[in-house]
Amino acid sequence: MTLALLHTSPVHIPVFDALRDADHPGLRLRHVVHEDLLARARTLGVDAVADDVHAALAEAATGADAVLCTCSTIGGVAESGAVAGVPVLRVDRPMAAAAVRAGPAVAVVATVASTLEPTAALVAEEAARAGHPGDRLDLRTVLVEGAWERFAAGDREGHLRLVADAVERVAGTVDAVVLAQASMADAADRVSVAVPVLASPRTGLAAAARLSG
Repeated sequence: MTLALLHTSPVHIPVFDALRDADHPGLRLRHVVHEDLLARARTLGVDAVADDVHAALAEAATGADAVLCTCSTIGGVAESGAVAGVPVLRVDRPMAAAAVRAGPAVAVVATVASTLEPTAALVAEEAARAGHPGDRLDLRTVLVEGAWERFAAGDREGHLRLVADAVERVAGTVDAVVLAQASMADAADRVSVAVPVLASPRTGLAAAARLSG
């Protein structure tokens, strides 16, 4: 079985390859990278790149059994793009479902402002799917200022340190913390808090692997 992954940064390729090797040996991954999609979505809005996201999905789906979109900013648009006979999953959906199961107070932490709204909407959607009334959900969003700039400049340690600091500040007030972008995942291992700190790559890949085979 072949799973195609649509990325907006090449840095995600070794992350998902390592998870595949650890959790899903034998699963074939095909990586498709379109860095321009995130850059334009941040500047113009997600709706402005919808057609191009759907075209990238069609490219990724060729010869694949399923497609996993690893970018949270364009994930909602990706899931709405029908690809004949090939299921499409956004990487953060399983994470959002786990956050809702942890309790009604959820913090969404992101380093890119364009990611906050779609991820918060996804958590609310999963809460409704789980049968929790909207007025019970206590959803908070946290933008980690300066972290994305460090990531873009190649300062991975500085980026993760800022994310971890933000998580520790908010964790005492919520039931779960959601790391909205796949690039933030390693910050979960750098904090010591009493609530789950959830990242998307491992659970997203596992769900997509089930879809693909």
